[in-house]
Amino acid sequence: MTTQNASVKVHHVTRVEGHGNIVVDIRDGSIEKCEWQVPEAPRFFEAMVRGRHYSEVARITSRICGICAVGHTLASVKATENALGMEVSEQTKILRRILKHGENFDSHIVHVLFLVAPDLLGAPSVFPLLETHPDVVKKAVLLKKLGSDWAGVIGGRSTHPTKVVPGGFASLPGGAYNTRMAEDELKKLKQSILDAVPMVVDMYEVLLATAGNIPDFTRPTEYVALADDYEYGLYDGDISCMMPDGTKETVDVSNYRSGTNEWVSPLSTAKYTKHKMDSYTASALARINNNYDRLHDEAKKIAEGLGFKTPCFNPYMNSVAQFVEAVHSAYTTVGYIDDLLEIGIEDEKPVEPTKFGRGAGSVEVPRGILFHEYEYDDDGLCVAGNCIIPTNQNHANIQLDFEKLVPELMEAGKDEKEMELALEMLVRAYDPCISCSTHYLDVEFRR
Repeated sequence: MTTQNASVKVHHVTRVEGHGNIVVDIRDGSIEKCEWQVPEAPRFFEAMVRGRHYSEVARITSRICGICAVGHTLASVKATENALGMEVSEQTKILRRILKHGENFDSHIVHVLFLVAPDLLGAPSVFPLLETHPDVVKKAVLLKKLGSDWAGVIGGRSTHPTKVVPGGFASLPGGAYNTRMAEDELKKLKQSILDAVPMVVDMYEVLLATAGNIPDFTRPTEYVALADDYEYGLYDGDISCMMPDGTKETVDVSNYRSGTNEWVSPLSTAKYTKHKMDSYTASALARINNNYDRLHDEAKKIAEGLGFKTPCFNPYMNSVAQFVEAVHSAYTTVGYIDDLLEIGIEDEKPVEPTKFGRGAGSVEVPRGILFHEYEYDDDGLCVAGNCIIPTNQNHANIQLDFEKLVPELMEAGKDEKEMELALEMLVRAYDPCISCSTHYLDVEFRR
């Protein structure tokens, strides 16, 4: 029987970062309000970098997010390098790819096993799982530690990395320009990843057992992600925009504004974005829809085992896509380390600027495609900056998902609590990083 009256007000959604509200009012079978609200205050990072030397900018913008600090650092130095005509070495690119994979692995493990798993296992948070599923929580903690150590080996630390600088790296893994020490550190990292594979397989079994609890909901949209001829697009590539019919359009990163088209919504303090449709999604789901063929074979096995097929139009499956990517990152990083060890690590100093001007850079962070752009004067001082964050790119898509999902929940006769859970799970599936904070959930019902 169709739900006739319901009121859901979630202020704020838990197990996401930052402030996001869900408001739904249904009266006499009609939807009076259905909104995903974002009330976060602006943070002015683009203003903070003006007047700063190019060597300082990435250190500042990495503070935009404590979870995606590696991604912001890499997008920032790439934009700066493009603006200053700095061509980095192949060794630098491979080390940065390893660093990027480390961040993705770390964040995906936290999201899937700490923030989404409670929904799949019927718990309000991860804490009750300490009693009901202690082995799952223990292995999740160990895998999260691996992700943090992984990024720390390359970046100096996993949060706000210190070694990545415009033109290359401030030092090699191990802390000094010591090639033998760097090789030893990479060998240790490789072994740590290989030692973790059995735990990853165990987590796969947990997800497989709970896959039936993932809601069956589809809304085809546009999927925007980096696509790279070198590998599955994370560190580099062009912007690939895949439509629901599978057709793709490619946009050069230097022309990213034509693909993002920011606009202001009264529901959000963050700007919305769109390309060809009314909205698009930037996420692990978008990456896999655009780049499935470039996944590592072991990751493809996991995807197939979990019933993941492309193109996938179910936003709840983004969490599955993240787990698949975590497997991909583990095996791909082992391959990169083998490549570096075979070639031999070289003692390289950062390259110097050859010009001063404007440049854009992009990487994929756990939540989707990220853009940074800067302009520098002849003294190397930043005169303008622009950053477009993936969570902001997803807000319009979440709103349109709500507008399709709520009528389906009504038709299925769901009550307020069931609607609330379905809507919260949808938001959590996007893994939004609205800001670097978490808040207590307060639900109010208006009769």
